[in-house]
Amino acid sequence: MRTIKDIEYGNCELQKLDIYLPEGEAKDVLIYFHGGGIEKGDKSTAENSAVYLTERGIAVVSANYRLYPTAVYPEFIRDAAAAVHWAYTHMKEYGSYENFYVGGSSAGAYLSMMLCFDKRYLAPYQIDPSQLSGYIHNSGQPTCHFNVLRERGIDSRRVIVDEAAPLYHVGLAQTYPPMLFIGAENDIENRYEETMLMMSTIKHFGHGDKTAFKLAPGGHCSYVRALDENGDSIFGKIIYEWLTAIR
Repeated sequence: MRTIKDIEYGNCELQKLDIYLPEGEAKDVLIYFHGGGIEKGDKSTAENSAVYLTERGIAVVSANYRLYPTAVYPEFIRDAAAAVHWAYTHMKEYGSYENFYVGGSSAGAYLSMMLCFDKRYLAPYQIDPSQLSGYIHNSGQPTCHFNVLRERGIDSRRVIVDEAAPLYHVGLAQTYPPMLFIGAENDIENRYEETMLMMSTIKHFGHGDKTAFKLAPGGHCSYVRALDENGDSIFGKIIYEWLTAIR
């Protein structure tokens, strides 16, 4: 595996990404966004899963993005779109990459869902969400993110579905790429139920055949950096098994 860190995709200190490149020929790229409530976290959390995936011929782009308290909605979503555009434009300089997947964990999955369901964010780069090969939404909030609510001065426990919620935009597109939703056995309160509502709504619009769900062990995103008894990335293995299944 070859690693190149802190590549700038924008002018802000946090607008940087790391790339993990497999040895030899590879066609698949996963663009990944870390979790942390849009107020903490770092792109380095992808490292264990990146090792697992690159060993199996999948490149990983792990991006930072602007965070609270200095960021405001929707700057972090725009950053995610810019990172996808960077990968879409520049990863072909590092190999013959053809298939681009977008994923994230927790807050990062909120970002991946917003990119997937709200076309406005990728549109400035002439990218339609349906052009991506697939999405991996790991325990993200499909309703308005709790820290976006806090920014508005609203009780962060509220369940609100408006334009800042991925769920609000489901059904506006004619088609969607394959998607994997992941949840934890002991997830954040109400997260599993919201995820099931998201999947049910996708199915309601006729896209359930392209949508899968995986229940992961442990607490909220605890498996993202964890290794199994064989020393393999639990999260990386979940991703790889799904990618193999949809090819």
